[in-house]
Amino acid sequence: MFLDLDSIRVAHERIRLYINHTPVLTSSRLDNASSASLLFKCENFQKVGAFKARGATNAVFSLDHATALCGVATHSSGNHGAALARAAKLRGIPAHIVMPSNSAKVKVRAVETYGAHIVFCEPTEAARESACADVIAKTGATLIHSFENEDVIAGQGTAAVELLEEVPDIDLVIFPVGGGGLLCGTAVAAKSMRPKIKVIAVEPANADDAAQSFRSGKRIVTKKKFTIADGLRTNIGEPNFAIIQRYVDGIVTVGEDAIISAMRKIWETMKIIIEPSAAVPYAAIQERKIDTAGRRIGIILTGGNVDLDALPWM
Repeated sequence: MFLDLDSIRVAHERIRLYINHTPVLTSSRLDNASSASLLFKCENFQKVGAFKARGATNAVFSLDHATALCGVATHSSGNHGAALARAAKLRGIPAHIVMPSNSAKVKVRAVETYGAHIVFCEPTEAARESACADVIAKTGATLIHSFENEDVIAGQGTAAVELLEEVPDIDLVIFPVGGGGLLCGTAVAAKSMRPKIKVIAVEPANADDAAQSFRSGKRIVTKKKFTIADGLRTNIGEPNFAIIQRYVDGIVTVGEDAIISAMRKIWETMKIIIEPSAAVPYAAIQERKIDTAGRRIGIILTGGNVDLDALPWM
């Protein structure tokens, strides 16, 4: 996989009319608690409520006309599915989204809103991949993988470009990691724009394959336990791991209680809605897993799609 700052900037130009240029917010209370300057890039205010709109839109509008006519397909627990459905609707092509049966209701409704064809399956990676392969065989649609697709990853990297153009003096960026699409795109963008910047990823302790892989120097696939951060339940992508080894400075993990506490803290302090996966970076700061003292830290709040009838602290 080839990815550089130029390809990310091309992606940004391609998608800029279809996405929100999301704000960077601050909180003096959270700054004081962490002894740092925290700069939150609010992708919870993005189209479909998540950064995934960037990558999916870039991938869909990168397809040639003949390929696009056959439609697109993916498997997703929610945000990528909604993002792909929206991008397909914008281009006027079909979208087929395979979703696990335990997907959050708010994310299922989001996919439905954009008129995609939904296929439900058992909540396992094998079932998702099998169902998606069946859909592609029947429809001729093009697979747009949520994190093992070069155009998707380039699109995800545009959030970091916006952040660092707006706040160029950041010396550390922190992102959640699941499959690694966001991490790869943002790490390449950040290190290319500011070579001395540090890039740290955070993942749930119950889904710590990326941390294990980073420590061992080889990709490790784990059987996931439950984590409230549903967007981070997947294993790191195979082509993504090489990028992570080159550009990422460290990966730390946080527990379920820490994720919930951080999510609630941001809701209460910043008066904005974020989903559990978006809370993972701040959880690492709150748990003192990262040295933050005196630093200017960029954090991407990755999404805000939450089932309000099932808040984790209720």
